[in-house]
Amino acid sequence: MVWVSLTRLRLRSALFLPGFFWYSIRSRMQVKHADGFIVGGLLADNERTFWTMTVWESRAAMLAFMTSGAHKRAMPKLLNWCDEASVAGWEQEDTVLPKWDDADRRMRTTGRVSKVRHPSAVQMRSGPGGLEYREPRTTAAVVIHRG
Repeated sequence: MVWVSLTRLRLRSALFLPGFFWYSIRSRMQVKHADGFIVGGLLADNERTFWTMTVWESRAAMLAFMTSGAHKRAMPKLLNWCDEASVAGWEQEDTVLPKWDDADRRMRTTGRVSKVRHPSAVQMRSGPGGLEYREPRTTAAVVIHRG
């Protein structure tokens, strides 16, 4: 079994795009060499919304990545930069990156909101009964390979 980690972030202003891209590039470089990383994907959705999906040898490997390096330095900034944020994770048998429509379904049904300092109305309506947000545009995705 492998662990799949999924995040959805919406920046509350275009003013945060330069900093967000800076940390995104650095985190992408970090993940490509992270222990336990198998494959990943990035999705640039509409309205300053960005998704990440990564497949790991274990949940522990994902947590080790998440709490180190560039990714760790980026996480506190997202509290202020984002007005919507959510995460989901699950185990699966194969190491294939799931399709984005499956990721969207999983986020809506099993995802949970993440803390942000300036939540949008959509973020405030979302909760344990399901997440609300506009259907993602899945055509702007890229795959991240190891190394």
